[in-house]
Amino acid sequence: MNNPKQQKPTLTGQRFKTRKRDEKERFDPTQFQESIVQGLNQTGSDLEAVAKFLDASGAKLDYRRYAETLFDILVALGRTSCPETLLVSAQYPRNVTPPGGTLSDDMTRTEFCLFTAQEDLETMQAYAQVFNKLIRRYKYLEKGLEEEIKKLLLFLKGFSESERNKLAMLTGILLANGHISASIVSSLFNEVLVKEGVSPAFAVKLFKAWINERDINSVAGSLRKVGMDNRMMELFPANKRSCEHFSKYFTDAGLKELSDFARNQQSIGARKELQKELQEQMSRGDPFKDIIVYVREEMKKTGISEQTMVSIVWSSVMSSVEWNKKEELVTEQAIKHLKQYSPLLSAFTSQGQSELTLLLKIQEYCYDNIHFMKSFQKIVVLLYRADVLSEEAILKWYTDAHVAKGKSVFLEQMKKFVEWLKNAEEESESDPEDEG
Repeated sequence: MNNPKQQKPTLTGQRFKTRKRDEKERFDPTQFQESIVQGLNQTGSDLEAVAKFLDASGAKLDYRRYAETLFDILVALGRTSCPETLLVSAQYPRNVTPPGGTLSDDMTRTEFCLFTAQEDLETMQAYAQVFNKLIRRYKYLEKGLEEEIKKLLLFLKGFSESERNKLAMLTGILLANGHISASIVSSLFNEVLVKEGVSPAFAVKLFKAWINERDINSVAGSLRKVGMDNRMMELFPANKRSCEHFSKYFTDAGLKELSDFARNQQSIGARKELQKELQEQMSRGDPFKDIIVYVREEMKKTGISEQTMVSIVWSSVMSSVEWNKKEELVTEQAIKHLKQYSPLLSAFTSQGQSELTLLLKIQEYCYDNIHFMKSFQKIVVLLYRADVLSEEAILKWYTDAHVAKGKSVFLEQMKKFVEWLKNAEEESESDPEDEG
């Protein structure tokens, strides 16, 4: 039986209608811009009316799509231009020409805009409240606001000093309220802004406003969270990037708390590097005399005190070995190890306060490392016999200088030895190792 040849399916030229809602809307911020500008001009300078208008407009206008346009109007002079170069004049003011854009003289100003406001902190706080209400109502605008601030910071040189000051104060308040991330500070590390001295001047106004809203601890926490705490020196050119210059600049500007914070961060960084180098020298087996010379030079260079230094040395010594996990064996291992390194510890306990600092570090270490809980008394006695710790320091620690960590356990361990110290007329009367 003959099978008729089946006809192959063919593509036809049938045209399907596209639903209007499926059509991709062309990005055209002109109408959005006109609506915002018109509404702002009707509200005038009444900030409460501005906040209400912006709140209501979010239900009618596409804030999510035109967030950049919205914040350009609200922050950067409210200047607008033709669609092809929309808001270019606000982003790159005066004679600053942005990539791919040109400035236009055809601009409309609104009565509400940051750059035409009065230059004082109280006014900036009032303006910040408008942004605060807008963000609370439309949480998704937070990202758009941060992007706008980042963009404006890169072109600070094109703004007047007054405009920069107002933007700095607003930015500080927004940072304090958590509306933008402290990572935006990195925009101030722009080479041109740093070279022209714009960055540190802007930072002064920003941090004053931020600290005024919160405190230095809040500022420090935010900077640490985004890794900006150790980069503050980058506000200055490389030849001025020192703790001394930073400290003087911000102290003279009335920001001693920021100066102290930066100095402390610099010190922490120096300590970490020093401890790392110490551990490397120990692992190489460098002679103690060479290590001591190196450490003393670093102390002089960085201004680190002997008390801080003995803490670093202790941590380095205890980190240079892998400890046995068995409690009954770790004490023997610790005594052997510390006996070897006692000359190094002795070099940095020339002061009574340094000895107390070392005792406290030993107490904290034995408490934090559970296998060392029973080793405390043995370690102290060893360092006493090696002339690292004095009788006076041990008695002071026992009486009132100890900390709470493991207090009852360690005082009990030390009880017999302390009694021996108090009662013995001569050290040779008995061996302190036998006490306790």
